[in-house]
Amino acid sequence: MLIKYGVNHHLPPYNSVIGCLVAPSSILRRQQFLVRILGGFSSQTYQNRVGGIRSVAACGVEADAESILRAITPALESSKHKGQAGKIAVVGGCREYTGAPYFAAISALKIGADLSHVFCTKDAAPVIKGYSPELIVHPILEESYSIRDEDKSCVTQRVLAEIDKWLERFDCLVVGPGLGRDPFLLDCVNEIIKRAQHLNVPIIVDGDGLFLVTNCLDLVSGYPLAVLTPNVNEYKRLIDKVLNCEVNDREANQQVQFLAKQMGGITILRKGKSDLISDGDIVKSVSTYGSPRRCGGQGDILSGSVLIMDPRAKYSPQGHHREVTRAGISSPSYSLNTDERGLSAREHL
Repeated sequence: MLIKYGVNHHLPPYNSVIGCLVAPSSILRRQQFLVRILGGFSSQTYQNRVGGIRSVAACGVEADAESILRAITPALESSKHKGQAGKIAVVGGCREYTGAPYFAAISALKIGADLSHVFCTKDAAPVIKGYSPELIVHPILEESYSIRDEDKSCVTQRVLAEIDKWLERFDCLVVGPGLGRDPFLLDCVNEIIKRAQHLNVPIIVDGDGLFLVTNCLDLVSGYPLAVLTPNVNEYKRLIDKVLNCEVNDREANQQVQFLAKQMGGITILRKGKSDLISDGDIVKSVSTYGSPRRCGGQGDILSGSVLIMDPRAKYSPQGHHREVTRAGISSPSYSLNTDERGLSAREHL
């Protein structure tokens, strides 16, 4: 979905963006999908640059995204206050799964977010709090085993009322890491997603959130601020549900593009040996080599990375949406040359 915000002529010339073909640093490897924000829909510059990107991609050469990331990364300035570099939230975490929401929340914080929240069940909260004092943990979610059937409606309203106090403050939301599949919990999260859409909050859906979305496609279909990040098995289930067919690796680009289009122009980030990203209009491939090991937590780190990069692209002065319409979001200043990420609270000790 990042392409929907666009980048205009304030970016460095296209040649300077792809001129450096050395591999970017490890923290940028999985973020190369941001090359999709080159150009804006309404400008001729966009058409020219996308045409250039496609020509380069056809030759098997990938554009270097590091210059683009620098263009949307807010510079650290003494005039700024807490929260201006990003306020994000993770909805997930239950008795069985406490690591996933931590990885998602802490990765966003380490990449540069100022404030990182986690909304989880009461059982998960002490564990997540113990992982890091930097995370703001809200133990408000409930699972079926802890409530009576006659109390479910009242508990749902209490959860949503608590979420409503915070939701409009967030620049972006990730739903699903460590969420689990408890029916009552999923019903509550279903309503949280609807409320986030009502407030135009960008939503990243990962992990068990994808299980929820696959079984309730209307929940995100047609919402342009939604990004799905399925792994191999999650992608298979999406393909089967939406397209009623099997995964076609021979025509992987065309299939992921068609899937995104069929879901109303949301963004699909298909994870794999080569990551494929499409919003239904174009497809980008990210095949920069990384570790061949596939262990738990890697996808959560990716979702946390997308979580902070997404609002940066949206509110960057290079984008079309320079005027901020949601309360609580201020327009930061940006630098094309900043190397600063800054230190989190723990790193100051």
